[in-house]
Amino acid sequence: MARILTGIQSSGRPHLGNILGAIVPAIELSRNPDNESFFFIADLHSLTTLKSGLQRQEFVRAIAATWLAFGFDYKKNVFWRQSRVQEHTELAWYLNCFTPFPMLSNATSFKEKSEKLFDVNAGLFTYPVLQAADILLYDANIIPVGKDQKQHLEMTKDIASKFNQSVGETILALPQPQIDERMMTIPGLDGMKMSKSYNNYIDIFLPEKELKKVLKKIRSDSEGLEEPKNPEKDITFKLYSLIASESDVATMRQNYLNGGYGYGHAKQALLECMLEKFAEPRRIFNYYMENEQELEAILVAGETKARAIAQETIAKVRKVLGFSS
Repeated sequence: MARILTGIQSSGRPHLGNILGAIVPAIELSRNPDNESFFFIADLHSLTTLKSGLQRQEFVRAIAATWLAFGFDYKKNVFWRQSRVQEHTELAWYLNCFTPFPMLSNATSFKEKSEKLFDVNAGLFTYPVLQAADILLYDANIIPVGKDQKQHLEMTKDIASKFNQSVGETILALPQPQIDERMMTIPGLDGMKMSKSYNNYIDIFLPEKELKKVLKKIRSDSEGLEEPKNPEKDITFKLYSLIASESDVATMRQNYLNGGYGYGHAKQALLECMLEKFAEPRRIFNYYMENEQELEAILVAGETKARAIAQETIAKVRKVLGFSS
């Protein structure tokens, strides 16, 4: 049985890019009876940028509700908050002591901000070590990632190898990244990759009127209503193509080419498609957001399962390092 592990940082509510690019594909993997899935909410990682405790709690609930809204089976698999399993931070400290400085200084997550070092906290610098601890605690075999996370997975393997070599035993299992070349890059409102950092994202769980206002902000070209339009260059059409049926996509494509079809029409069609396609996830999401105690019980049960496995790994690490007999 393959053990799959993935986490999503709680730095905001999940958006369409997170859902189509990571959450839905991960849930599909979890439905394979030969797989055992470990999905966690990386709330400790969010502290590198998000300092508000109230916001973090809100975002954690929203991420948990999203996983459940799209059908993740929390009873069959393991589903938890990173911060509630203290072994994550304990193993991260041990691994910090085996991780060379140059490795961390070469991490993309650090180098991107290294020109403004006053904005870089120690948590951001050691981010890859905590990420390695997240993975190595659970002897995960497969870590589904996009190309942008490949370096962190390679660092995790290097850290585990360094640790094993130093203690003279194979204590930590080396994970294997599963890079899906087909993993979708979802365009945002401005055509760039959808991201909270760019503030160009679409929150599909917004009330209908608010969602409509967001979709109106999608950037469009200047062609008039009657002019033919190139669907391949239009952001609204690209987003519609990701969620609509083949026949509906073909119809919209022809409307663009024929002319007499404005971008406002396309955005209205996108709104209607989202409301229809995501009607059930929106209902379930709102249910869990309104029933916090039920959501909390699900997470607590998952944390109990995660902690039991994490404690086994920590016990081996403590023993080989001389912290227990």
